[in-house]
Amino acid sequence: MKVRTATPADSPAVDAVLSAAFDDHAAHVLEMRRRLDATGATRLGLVADDGGRVVGHVQLSRAWVDARERLVEILMLTPLAVEPASQGRGIGTLLVERALDAADAAHSPAVVLEGDPGYYGRRGFVPATSEGLVRPSRRIPEPAFQVATLSAHEPWMVGQVVYPDAMWQTDTVGLRDPQARVSDSSFPA
Repeated sequence: MKVRTATPADSPAVDAVLSAAFDDHAAHVLEMRRRLDATGATRLGLVADDGGRVVGHVQLSRAWVDARERLVEILMLTPLAVEPASQGRGIGTLLVERALDAADAAHSPAVVLEGDPGYYGRRGFVPATSEGLVRPSRRIPEPAFQVATLSAHEPWMVGQVVYPDAMWQTDTVGLRDPQARVSDSSFPA
């Protein structure tokens, strides 16, 4: 398994992985990814390449912390997807590790996401509120809003997290179903 930077030629394969992994939510996730790319919010896409076949994808896009001292650019991890036939092999974990390594190498102070705390907690993420971050929408269940702080993080980098416009335009922030559980697969991880 090789993790490499995604290229424009990978786009159809990435779309296929996202479609298979997100099933009923695929149209929203594909549109979110397209708009993040089109607006310049995307900072990095990585693919898991299994013998020349893309089986997983993760994307990092810009977001901000509206800290008292100044606006701080951070990264947002979404989407993360592994084709269903390849799940359970550690590919998602490998993609998250490589994304965090790349974010740290780029001097990002933090990476935020919305997702299952059971899954992401084992991969270096903690509740964002424990690090002084306020979720961008109350529709995001508090336990699902998580952060991994990196080496460039400083204690003053706390405050409201602001997502890029593409997240709002595609309505992919938080949950629309107030009865949904935190572990639901409806998060655009």
